[in-house]
Amino acid sequence: MAVDLVGFLGVVLVAYVVPGPDFLVVVRAAAEDPSRGRAAALGAQAGLCVHMLAAAVGLAVMAARSPAVYDAIKLMGAAYLVYLGVRAVLAAGRPAGAPPLEAGPAAGPRRSGFTEGLITNVLNPKAALFFLSVLPQFVNGDGSLWQQILFLGILDVLVGVVYWFALVLIATRLRALLARPKVRHRWELTTGWLFIAIGIGVATVA
Repeated sequence: MAVDLVGFLGVVLVAYVVPGPDFLVVVRAAAEDPSRGRAAALGAQAGLCVHMLAAAVGLAVMAARSPAVYDAIKLMGAAYLVYLGVRAVLAAGRPAGAPPLEAGPAAGPRRSGFTEGLITNVLNPKAALFFLSVLPQFVNGDGSLWQQILFLGILDVLVGVVYWFALVLIATRLRALLARPKVRHRWELTTGWLFIAIGIGVATVA
């Protein structure tokens, strides 16, 4: 099985560097708590595994050929991003020192971070289309198509884990700055409205 690994890795790195919903979810979670950020990163990569398996068995092809299925996924993803944005904006209005909206047991933030990363990625139709349209450009007809897609998909996930964990490390170094009430307020408002804007954009762009 021979694939263009250099070209594929170049495309994958560019895709990760360009900020999107996953980027916002991971960075915002990491700024709150490092373990939450790592959980969000793993959740996002678990979402990629869902898209990878769907592409490997042909479900992504069926979804792409059905406008109704694609639109449903797109609108669910958009609604979830808007939900995250509204929650962030509401969090910005909390008094200094107030407990977070999702306060709970110690394991709660990690579970919440993983869930946010997973849902955001699974409901992102662009992630599905990446596996459907980009991966086939780097496979050949000499071997099993689904095995090559799985191989490239696993490589994509592993690259993403390294990238996200490095990003979490950088974001956690900003926690002291974000602990300041004014900075925190602006951060919550900015990320909240960015989530809302991206959600609206996902819902309105064909």
